[in-house]
Formats: sequence, C-alpha cells, structure tokens
Amino acid sequence: SESWYALWTHTHCEQHVRDQLVRAGYHAFLPTVDVWSRRRGIRRLIDVPMFPGYLFLRHAIDKKSYCEVSRVRGVVRVLGERWDCLARIPDEEMEAIEAVAMAREPVLPYPYLKEGQRARIVTGPLAGLEGILLKSRLDKGLLVLSVHLLQRSVAMSVDATAVVPA
Repeated sequence: SESWYALWTHTHCEQHVRDQLVRAGYHAFLPTVDVWSRRRGIRRLIDVPMFPGYLFLRHAIDKKSYCEVSRVRGVVRVLGERWDCLARIPDEEMEAIEAVAMAREPVLPYPYLKEGQRARIVTGPLAGLEGILLKSRLDKGLLVLSVHLLQRSVAMSVDATAVVPA
C-alpha cells in the first residue's frame, strides 16, 4: 500500500528532483513556504522549500521503484535502512504539512523539538492543525510543526485564542 517517504536531495535540487519524479509518474510533494528575504536592501517574500534538502514521495515502494527513484539526478537517498525497510512518515504529519503549505502563512525555521505542549488550532484557515505550542506573548503563541523523521520543524505565529490543548 502507498505510504509517505522522505527523499534527501543535494542542496538546492529539491524542485529539480520533484519535476523529474512527477514526469516519471510519481506522486512527489515539495512543500514550500514564504519567507522574507533581503537583497540589495529590498525586502521581499520568496518561496523556499519548507524543509531544505528534502521532499516527500507517496508510493508503494518495491525494489524496482526504489531503484528508479534512487537513480533520479539530485537524489542522495530515500530515508531508511534499505529498500525493504524504509522510514514511513505518518499520514497525520503529512496532512499537517500540506495544510501549512496551502495556507501560505509565512513561517520561520525552528529548532526541532519533541517535548512541549501539543496544541490544536480551532479557528481560521489552519483549524484542526496540531503542533507544539510555545507561549511567546500573552496574545500570540508559536505553533511548532515537526517532522520527527527529518528532525526538522517550522514555527508559525498563531493567535493564542485560536488554540486549545490537543
């Protein structure tokens, strides 16, 4: 059955790898986010990979498809022990990543963490999204979305009144 897997890519090759996989008929997902960039003194929003160096693949991987995917230019490897023992990413984590990518809310890279209070957003475009809430100010909280396999997280500012314990 189909599962989500993470592909580790060479630096700045995420989009190129995604395009090759899609052309080959694979369901590849490269979540991107808007971040502020300053070039020559001008601030602008740019679109960057949510998890630099990684993209996701939904597929029922067998030896043949594993070899095909591994041979794609720019792929370092599929995360896991070997082709028949790959690290699956839980659907709930992928659904949360898809929701954040679709909402186009600016996010900040955030140090990966496992501890902290799990929270769920209850109002707005991200309602239902769960993550770890860190209080920053009384009116605003910071919701951290983590992918445990990659040991990477992103953080977004949320209205504290829109969040309940999960």
